[in-house]
Amino acid sequence: MQIRVDNVQEPVVIDFLHEHMRLLSLESPPESNHYLDIDELRQPGVTFWTAWDGNELLGCGALKELESGHGEVKSMRTSANHLRKGVGKLILLEIIETAKHRGYSRISLETGSLNAFVPAQKLYESCGFTYCPPFADYKEDPNCVFMTLILKN
Repeated sequence: MQIRVDNVQEPVVIDFLHEHMRLLSLESPPESNHYLDIDELRQPGVTFWTAWDGNELLGCGALKELESGHGEVKSMRTSANHLRKGVGKLILLEIIETAKHRGYSRISLETGSLNAFVPAQKLYESCGFTYCPPFADYKEDPNCVFMTLILKN
């Protein structure tokens, strides 16, 4: 598997992200969906990675700078054909290492609270994330949980 920084231009990546957004919209009401759209993933301050096996897209993830020293994990998704094979964990570890390299003191994330999001929560827990109050511009929402990881450089 190869993980690389991606500029979100390839049609297969864009289709993958559209499917990600569609699936999230089925699980949570619009006001509880906080995904970045394609244009937002291309903005300065956002780094987006894709994972590949040859020409097959396995998954993706992003890191958005919120403020000096604090980043947010965004757009984590693994292809349905590769769930529970370690793809998400490897992408998340790449994000964590990048955040450390940038000197961030912590990274945080928002994910869903429903059963469909439990595997994601377990992944984040396995990498040391703990539950926290809403951060940045987020508000309390019964459909969302918030997690953070304190980084030691």
